Amino acid sequence: MSKKQSYIPASSLDFLKILRENNNREWFNEHKEEFIEQQAFVEDFAGLLLNELNKEDLIEPPSGKKILHRIYRDTRFSKEKIPYKTNWSGSYTRATKQRRGGYYFHIEPGNSFVAGGFQAPNAEDLKRIRDEISFDPAPLRKILNSKSFKENFGTLQGEQVRTTPKGFDKNDTNIDLLRFKQFLLIKRFLDEQVMSESFLKEASLAFKNMLPLFFFLHE
Repeated sequence: MSKKQSYIPASSLDFLKILRENNNREWFNEHKEEFIEQQAFVEDFAGLLLNELNKEDLIEPPSGKKILHRIYRDTRFSKEKIPYKTNWSGSYTRATKQRRGGYYFHIEPGNSFVAGGFQAPNAEDLKRIRDEISFDPAPLRKILNSKSFKENFGTLQGEQVRTTPKGFDKNDTNIDLLRFKQFLLIKRFLDEQVMSESFLKEASLAFKNMLPLFFFLHE
């Protein structure tokens, strides 16, 4: 490949569609060269997206290849024993201990998206976040109600506790935010968008629009 592409080619989505219908080791081994070829397109895209991310943030993985997740499934503890994932995906970790959170992309026919946020904050971080929300919710409310946030992500996503977090009042006016134990943002893309030359720009812009939440949470 002489020039890295700013999108995911149709052939990479088509490979996943065919893999979905032939998810077995025999078929995969027979089409290993095709897999390597299509994976290379996604690696290149992941590298370009890394470059865009580093213009706004500081990311640890040094290359698209290391960002990409393996297509092989761990079936040891899964009821579903199919050996391969039917999506391309990769994740980016914010560098240094001071920068919490991370970014993720998922490419799958009919189910492509980019995501980011705090998937598993430790108990100490979560307590600090909740204390800050309870003390002064205005900065977070402003982020969640901003035009760019709503246009890109709609609402804040993530697991929540069903009742009231320990140490907080069930009548707290910010209980809707205090219940979150994950803080995730998701923006979905149609297949046509994924295959468009503007996909790199749109994906990186979505990541950029996550930064206000990242800054609030890690402070």
